[in-house]
Amino acid sequence: MRRILLLVLTVLTTASFSQESLDLSYYLPNDVTYNPNIPTPKNVIGHEVGEWHITHDKLVQYMYELAESSDRITIENRGKTFEDRPLLLLTITSPENHQNIATVKENHLNATKTDNANTDRPIVVYQGFSIHGNEPSGSNAALAVAYYLAAAQGPKINELLKNTVILFDPSFNPDGLQRFAYWANTNRSQNLNPDPNDREYSEVWPGGRTNHYWFDMNRDWLPVQLPESRARIKTFHDWMPNILTDHHEMGTNSSFFFQPGIPSRTHPLTPQMNQDLTKQIATYHAKAFDKIGSLYYSEESFDDFYYGKGSTFPDINGGIGILFEQASSRGHIQESDNGLLTFPFTIRNQFTAALSTLEAANAMREDILSYQANFFKNARNEAKKEGNKAIVFGDEKDAARTYHMAEILNRHKIKFHEIENDFEVDGKRFKKGYSFIVPKNQNNTRLINAMFEKRTTFQDSLFYDISAWSFPLAFNLDYTETTTAKAGKVVSDLQFKTGGVSSKSDYGYLVEWHEYYTPKFLYALLDKGIRARVSQKQFKANGKSYDYGTIMIPAQNQDKSASEVYTILNDLAKESHLTVDAVSTGLNDGIDLGSNNFRPLELPKIALLVGDGMTSYDAGEIWHLLDTRFDIPVTKLDTKNFSRADISRYNTIIMVNGSGLDEGNTKKLQSWIQNGGTLIGYRRALNYLNSKKLLKLEFKKPKIVAKNISREEASDFRGAQVIGGAIFEAKLDRSHPINFGYKNDRLPMFRNTTLFVKPDKNSYNNPIQYTENPLLSGYISKQNLDSISKTVPLKLGNYGRGNIVAFTDNTNFRAFWYGTNRLLMNAIFFREDL
Repeated sequence: MRRILLLVLTVLTTASFSQESLDLSYYLPNDVTYNPNIPTPKNVIGHEVGEWHITHDKLVQYMYELAESSDRITIENRGKTFEDRPLLLLTITSPENHQNIATVKENHLNATKTDNANTDRPIVVYQGFSIHGNEPSGSNAALAVAYYLAAAQGPKINELLKNTVILFDPSFNPDGLQRFAYWANTNRSQNLNPDPNDREYSEVWPGGRTNHYWFDMNRDWLPVQLPESRARIKTFHDWMPNILTDHHEMGTNSSFFFQPGIPSRTHPLTPQMNQDLTKQIATYHAKAFDKIGSLYYSEESFDDFYYGKGSTFPDINGGIGILFEQASSRGHIQESDNGLLTFPFTIRNQFTAALSTLEAANAMREDILSYQANFFKNARNEAKKEGNKAIVFGDEKDAARTYHMAEILNRHKIKFHEIENDFEVDGKRFKKGYSFIVPKNQNNTRLINAMFEKRTTFQDSLFYDISAWSFPLAFNLDYTETTTAKAGKVVSDLQFKTGGVSSKSDYGYLVEWHEYYTPKFLYALLDKGIRARVSQKQFKANGKSYDYGTIMIPAQNQDKSASEVYTILNDLAKESHLTVDAVSTGLNDGIDLGSNNFRPLELPKIALLVGDGMTSYDAGEIWHLLDTRFDIPVTKLDTKNFSRADISRYNTIIMVNGSGLDEGNTKKLQSWIQNGGTLIGYRRALNYLNSKKLLKLEFKKPKIVAKNISREEASDFRGAQVIGGAIFEAKLDRSHPINFGYKNDRLPMFRNTTLFVKPDKNSYNNPIQYTENPLLSGYISKQNLDSISKTVPLKLGNYGRGNIVAFTDNTNFRAFWYGTNRLLMNAIFFREDL
């Protein structure tokens, strides 16, 4: 009966689409003619659009062929992914505009910097496809859209190209797209099978959604930590597009979504006119979808709050971001509540939305150009009222973290200065070379506000993504308001601090643990067979104070000569951007260099559990951190191979958020810990550790009772109890090895779980503890806020000769939480002293 109903629905919704009858006309409008000299996708890639999932190499091949054959298109490669795939951008406009493209761009950018809106110019539309690799209908639609823009002929297309510059990004995520295309194509049957139980519709871990290091790149528009993001953000700021479209997919049983989303979930810094224009653009989508008979909806889900997504980043930069979400076939054809959902049908909807966007842009051109000009005019007026106000940020002990936050500002074309001289304000010391000043009076002052703000009050209690992302908190940097009177020269060439050894010593060397890249330095040192020790106490040497966690390297009793040790240290210090101090005596004010309070260090040998049962995002963030920043090798140990793996090779195993291991593998893990191994667990791994009696945890459960809540409101009530992503203040015991390298006794910590762990009765067993009123930024319900007070985000325990380190939340969130990366590195390097 269900199959009969599905077939009936198929006739109604997809016009009994037949794979055998598929050709390009299924997608293309018939109100124009097409230039026969422009190659169709099939001419180049060998199959019709939607017949197979496009692989990235074929997508690239076709885009180059189009650029070669059409005077409407130029193409550029803006860089490479981690897997060395090109990051293409096509610029599509009329041949006349191409001949004057530099002037077109200059006129467009001038309207964002002056009070002259000058609406007699082309509108700029950035069209981007499939930032999630397993949401491929966007990039597959890009084949047909690019063909249409190159080959369509007649007054309609001529007017569109005259009035529009299209920045065309056919694949936001080349690595993920390739991975998913391989999966869908290798599992495709000759007789297409719509059964959702078929292997085609169930990817193996980690799936094709993410990039090489398993990042969700649609969260990286603001932090800009990944090469794909850096390419598109450079394009964005080089052009400042008026509209940016972001083509996604959602659940198979849905229809098609276009923005605006839920009005109450828009960030307060986004002007109302942005949402009004988005709603007006939506009428063009509705008209286009009505014409082809496709179902759709708007204003019922998703939001415009976090500015790190493709559909919201333009909103704080004077543009209009538009999210498209198409119900996903997740393969070639699949049963759904709306009938048989075919891959070509999903492509046609994405194609339709791409063209309706361009139609709206052309029709609303003057209004949208005026909106962008007024956005920046109003922003400049707001900035002028700030006068000489500025924000200073930095860390007098860590130039690298300061550099990396400044690097983000640089990528967003935010102007900042060196500080003229060292100064202190609000009990915070800002050191020249370790601090920068950001004037508030500049063109993109609204973006500055979005990056630095701390917000704890909200119109809505539901968030599609995080509710807080304040960058100085994420980087754990000192910051405060100041004035430009303390500013030095504008930073035009941002550079890392130069590292090195102060002088050659025949006795020993000291390096403080504060700098971000000291773990990279220490691993390389130990890997070269050079012995090192870590200080458990503070001391003074040569008149300088050294903090907890200072690394001491003896010049003697090494396998290498004193000269070789010096050369190695000097090279590694330069590579890691830190200073190594030479000492000539072991006699100090405080502990001496031969004291047992300098503990020997062992080379970390790390395995990271990946595969079924583990969250790929969290695993990828750790893999990326160790591999790309600290040059520390890590074995990705798949859970399916755990039972036969020789885990005695490792002294550290990291278990990210997930369900843990089965009974047999748990016993193997227990034995490994008892024999001296260190297990580091995150998030839901704590439930596993507690249930298997590896670590005793006492959870604090909030009392949440729904009063005066109707059935209609129940879902929102439950959603409001979720901590989607907020920032909380914790107090540190700086003498504890888990906190070595932190100069302050307060630490901003990100969390998005409701795992509230009660503290130990002995205070020294609570090296990190949330303060009484810990909320710094973001949303949390009152019940959860009461529950988190005075709980601990970290629990430590011994098990036999080994130990367990358990974090309630991800300390390496999305690669931009530089401020808490050190906690993982301390757990790895100082594991025997925890």
